Order: sequence, then C-alpha cells, then structure tokens
Amino acid sequence: MNKPLLLILFLCCTISQSIAANSISKGQSIKDGETIISNGKKFELGFFSPLNSTRNRYVGIWYHNIPGPTVVWIANRETPVTDLSGVFKIGEDGNLLVLNGQSKEPLWSSNTSSLPLNTTAVLRDDGNFVLCAGSDELGSNCRSLWQSFDEPTDTYLPGMRIGRNRRTGEREQILTSWKTERDPSKGGFRLGFDETGLAQIVTWNQSRRYWRSGLWNNQVFVGVPNMRSALLTYGFSLSNDGNYFSYRAYSGSEIMIFKIRWDGKVVELRWNDGKQNWDSSFSLPSNECDVYNKCGAYASCSNFSMMPRCECVRGYEPRFRERWEVGNWSGGCVRKVALQCESNGGERDGFVERDGVKLPDFSSFTAVRSRDECEASCLKNCSCKAYAHGNGLGCLTWNSDLVDMEDFRGGEFKLYIRVANSELDKNKKSSKNAIIIAVVLGIFLLISSGYLLWRFLGKDKGLCKRGDREELVGDVSRSRDFGGVEFSGQHDKGDDEERDAAPDLPMYSFQTIATATDNFSLANKLGQGGFGPVYKGKFPCGTEIAVKRLSRQSGQGLEEFENEVKLIARLQHRNLVRLLGCCIQGEEKMLIYEYLPNKSLDYFIFDPNNQLRLDWEKRFNVIEGIARGLLYLHRDSRLRVIHRDLKASNILLDEEMNPKISDFGMAKIFGGNQNQANTNRLVGTYGYMAPEYAMEGLFSVKSDVYSFGVLLLEIISGKRNTHYRDQDHRSIIGYAWNLWHEERAVDFVDPFISNSSCPMTEVLRCLHIALLCVQDSTIERPTMASVVLMLASEAATLPMPREPTFTVGSSVGMDLFIETSEVMSNNDATVTVVVGR
Repeated sequence: MNKPLLLILFLCCTISQSIAANSISKGQSIKDGETIISNGKKFELGFFSPLNSTRNRYVGIWYHNIPGPTVVWIANRETPVTDLSGVFKIGEDGNLLVLNGQSKEPLWSSNTSSLPLNTTAVLRDDGNFVLCAGSDELGSNCRSLWQSFDEPTDTYLPGMRIGRNRRTGEREQILTSWKTERDPSKGGFRLGFDETGLAQIVTWNQSRRYWRSGLWNNQVFVGVPNMRSALLTYGFSLSNDGNYFSYRAYSGSEIMIFKIRWDGKVVELRWNDGKQNWDSSFSLPSNECDVYNKCGAYASCSNFSMMPRCECVRGYEPRFRERWEVGNWSGGCVRKVALQCESNGGERDGFVERDGVKLPDFSSFTAVRSRDECEASCLKNCSCKAYAHGNGLGCLTWNSDLVDMEDFRGGEFKLYIRVANSELDKNKKSSKNAIIIAVVLGIFLLISSGYLLWRFLGKDKGLCKRGDREELVGDVSRSRDFGGVEFSGQHDKGDDEERDAAPDLPMYSFQTIATATDNFSLANKLGQGGFGPVYKGKFPCGTEIAVKRLSRQSGQGLEEFENEVKLIARLQHRNLVRLLGCCIQGEEKMLIYEYLPNKSLDYFIFDPNNQLRLDWEKRFNVIEGIARGLLYLHRDSRLRVIHRDLKASNILLDEEMNPKISDFGMAKIFGGNQNQANTNRLVGTYGYMAPEYAMEGLFSVKSDVYSFGVLLLEIISGKRNTHYRDQDHRSIIGYAWNLWHEERAVDFVDPFISNSSCPMTEVLRCLHIALLCVQDSTIERPTMASVVLMLASEAATLPMPREPTFTVGSSVGMDLFIETSEVMSNNDATVTVVVGR
C-alpha cells in the first residue's frame, strides 16, 4: 500500500466530524468518520478502533474532551465492521442499526419490539444513549424505548444501575470485560449484582466466582475494608426494592468511572485534568487474599506479611495437612470435634468470636432484633454453622460451609462460629483465676526480663560501630570448617587465595538470635519458604537482620546449608545478597543476612498495588542488575557458580530498588574448564527449569540463562509464569511467542508500562532477549555476557528466536523425576525466600 493511501486511511481513522448536536432521527445516519456530541459536550458517539488497530471498527461512546478515546460503551462489540464503510442509523422499524456499508448487512440492532415508526436517538450528558418516541432532541422528557445504560459493556458510569434490567425486569444488567486489552469482544470476566443471597457485587471468571464486595450494610460494602474513606464511598446506594445498585460523583465537574478490565480487575478511574491522565486509587481484588475463597472452607486468609497465609478457624483443622504445610490450601479445613447436636450427646455447643473478618459468602437473613436472639436462633438449627449481628446487617446466619473469609486488620465485623463445647474457653471462674495468675506471672517475668536485658546489654557491647560501618561481632559459640570459609575464631590453614576471598564470618549463638527476633515471634515473621521461615531481627546496637531458620522437616540438610554459607561468604558483588553470619547449635541451622525493607521482586511485580512503584526505568535497572549478578557468578568470580533456582522471590531489593540475587542453597560450583554436569537429584522450581535439566538432569550456565529469560518475561508482563497454565497457551513462554509471532508483542507488556511514557522499543527489545534466553537448545541461548551486551547496546543486532516447543510449567511430563527428586516445587517455593534484609 503506498504512502498517500496510508495517510488517507490514518486520517479517516482519527479525524471525526460532528453531524448534529446530540441526536439522530429516522432518515439520518452516522458514517465512519462522523460523530454526534452530547448537548453539554461531555460525550461523543461514532466509529472507533481500539488502540494500535485499524482493522476493526466499532460504534462506541467516549468522553469528548479527553484524549484516548476512553470508550465507555460499545454497540457492535461482537460484530465489528472490517473496513471504513460502516453506517449507524435508525432502521425502518425504529430500531438502531449498525450496517456494513458495502453489503448493507445489519451487524447489530437495538432489537426492541413494538416501536413507533417515529423514533429519535439522543446522546445525553451522563453518557446514556436513549432511543425515544418522538423527536425530543434533549432526550430529557422523551419516553425511553431503549437505552445504552440497560445494556452496559465494561464501564460503570455515575447514574448507571447494576442489577435487574429495568426494561425487562428479568435480565441482569452486568458489566462484561473486553477479551483482551485491545479486543472489545466479550471476555471471560463479568461483574454484576449477586442474587443468590443478600445484596453484594460479584465478579465471575466464566462461571466461577472471582471476587465479591461483601454485603451492603446501607453504608458500605463490608468486604472492602477501606471503603469508609471518602475516596471510595462515592454515594453508592441500593434501591428501595433491593434490585440494583447505583452511584453518583461528588460534583458535576468530577469525571470518574468504574471498569472491569480484561484481566478481571475492577478499577476506579478519575480524570486528572492537571496531569491529563486517569488516576486509579484502587483495583480489586487488591491482593491474593481478595481472590475468591483463597483458603477453602472454614479458613481465613491473612495478607499482612509478604505472602498470603491461611489459617483454619478455631475448632477446625486442615483437611489435607501435608498439602496445607506446603502452601496448598485449596482443600480447606474440617471440624475437629463433632457438634453436640450432631452426636446427640455431650455438653451444649457454643460459639467462638472471630474479630475483623470478611464475613463468609452465602448468608441468610433472620428477622430478630438482638444478638442474643440471633445466637439462640442459630443454636436451635443444627445446620447453622455461624452467625453475625449488627453493623446495619441485622441477624445473619450461615447454613452452608463458611467460604471466602479474609482477615482485616482493625476490622469492625465479628463472626461467631459454632464449635463443640470442648473447643470453648474455660468457665468464668477458671478464667478469673487464670487472669490473676497471668498478672502475677507477668509482673515476675517483667522484672526478670528487665534484669536479663540489663545483663545482656552490658555483655554484648561488642555489637557496635567500628570506623564508618557497623561490625557484627556477636558471641561466637563454636567454629566449623565449611570448605575453606573462615569464621570468627577459625584459623585453619588453606589456600591463600580462597582465604582472602572469604572474609571472617561471625557465628552467633542460638540465644543471641532468639533475643534479636523476640524468640522468633510471629510479629517478626517475614515469610515462609520451602526450607523454613524467615524472621526480622535487631541486634542491641540497632543493626537490623533477616534470619533464615532452617526447618527440621525441610529437604535442606547440612549439605545445602554448608553450601549456601560457603558460596555467599566467598562471593562479593553489588548484585548478590550479603551474608552477615550464621548459627549452628544442635539441630538448629540459621543464616543471618542484612535486612532489606523492600523485600523481594515478586512483592512488587505481581501485586497490582505495588506494581505502580516499579515503573519501567526501575524494572530495567532490576533486569540489568540481575544480568550483571549472573555474569559475575558464571564468569567473573573466583568460583564458577550455577544458581539453579533463579526466580522473582529470590531477587531481593535494597532501599534504592537495586536487585540482589539470594538463596544459594541449590547452587553448584563448576571446575575451571567444566561447562556441563549431570545430576539425578533435581532441584528448582516448575516454570523456571530449562528443558534439558528437567528431562535429562543436565545443567550448565545456560540453565540459569533459561531461568533468567522466564524471569524477564514476568518482569515485562507483570504476571507469574503460572498465570497461563490453565489457558490455551499453557505457559508464559507460549503466550509471549504467539504475540511476538503475530506482531502483537505490545499486548504482552504490563498495561501499567504500555500506558506510560516508557520507551517501548526498549521494552520490546527486552522481550526479544527473553525469547532468545528460553530457546529449547542450549546452543541457541546466549551467554550472560552476551545478554549484558544486548541490554546495554541498542545498536547490537539481535538474532531471531525460534518457536519454543517445550516448557516445564506443570507436573505433566515431570512424574518420572519425582522419586529421585529431593527438592522440587510446583508452587514457586523451593529455597526459603529471604524476604527483605
């Protein structure tokens, strides 16, 4: 196609001409390139194409004076016009029609029966497009025969209703997401009014619930804990008949909308006229615990630490304990002791209180006034599992499993869960005696603790500053030789170069670490990895630390522990984690790292709220830092090291968001001339494993290159590699390749990045490098030296990648290795995640 013709096509797609103030009547039409504008010049209607596309044309409504366009409604979203010949008009029967201009074939209709012959369609200032009887061009007094507000697409506008269709009284008014970010046809996510129980908003992924707002208590949705802030309230209201929700903006000048995105996120968007962009104050679900029924029945999800954590409610225990302990919570929990009403014996059942919880789904309303009456009503019914009362909800009872619970810090909603009498607290007298004993014991412990703390502070004055940096000199319990690594107090002879490469490493006593972490309290727990928990601690001099405490039940034994100590103590690079010391006492084995408040990379790139803190400039800095760290391990260090478990949770971030590679428990040292090795003991994480390692046990520096490629795809897309397992592409690699091959690589990029002003050529170059890194053949993968060069030089010509045909993204094809594998993961948790040092 020649350039003049391309220019004409571009002008046709981007330049619109208004043909009327705000309406069309019978005999009039809107052709592609023409629009109508609402009376107050707020909204515009006409033909448009999605971003970066000119192939398909749709009739839509968008904001008139806002760049974009920001489309809020689409007529023919399932049947686009494939050229510029489209026509929008009122047909002979009075219905609105979208026609293919060449064949005159109708592609969409308002499909309303028994219309008068004389109809007018009016675009109002609230964004509603109304088909009226007669010719009222303002549309304010006309009799509405059809309106766009009754058939919404993906956008919820002020004044629009979500619930039953007012016109039919039966069909639900729901929002349906786009199929992709650039394909407005109906996607897999829907948002609407839940009519299975009391009033709440629900999103579905296909037919499965994906998120819910919690019940409406006439003020807020109780499942959105921060909704009381002015930012989120927005004047939501439920109709008197309980059939629909609506909301209004604070003022007529404020422009705001709610949208269900193609990925299922419900976002609030507000136009910032000063910055000329859309601000988003929240997206729901806001974290993993918000996802529907994350923990299964009778369990509540807590998101107060780096990773979500599930806990059975009182009186229940995990249904499948082994799965539960490794983070597979889908089985939920079961009752420990049968209820009295079920066993027809024993003492009367009672209730335990759980405070600050998102109330479970599928409740029933009971018409009683007081909480005592509500409890008595539940107690009379053996099927009643729990009750709640107050907060504008009245008396709610649950006769089915308690599902989709989430802990809210400082929440105001209390749930009373029915348990057997043996699960209740002791009687009041025993409780009173226990309180007296506890007070006396507490005073004694307080005095004793003060004395011991005074003695401890006097003893450990060695934990202080030396020169311009803090030196950790804690009490050294004993020494142990770890392959030439020199600890404080150890002076064994060995290779001079190795001794120089391994600085003195303090070994601390168990008591010192226990004191620093407040006896490993839950409040100091940072996270849980495959080999045990990680705790935050502080030495008396104020130095903060992260303590990796090896679980006795973990697969990591003394060999892996010694391996990690030996490697990290010898390696010195700005992009590698810094080890401060260790502890070995009896069966206890611990590593002490410098504490990093910014935690790990997965905390940012996979969390919708934290993603906003990691723009493309920071992400590219992270990519370069990881690449330089791997290059040091593979080529520039005295030891040639293969990490073997590179993933987002093993990349820590310092105060300035600089990356540091951590967790060397699975790493392997190569000889000077050695390029490849074989093992029958597979370690690592599904989704990051190179195919030759997974299938044949062969590993080399190219195994780390493959993992780096997968990690690079995650950083670019903002999605875990497991996100695509249940989809057609089955892996993030397959999805990326298909979009690359179809020249739609921009669709792969995290919307937060693609919608910003970042250099898209640099982003797509990184995607190109990632696809080279995940090639099936090790020969076709670049070395990390080449990767660093390709990242640094825009002038370097990159080879074209081939289609990857094999990925290890699920357990399929991996069963052959389970018997010989001592350390394996399908949930992204092999080596303990040292979160934040």
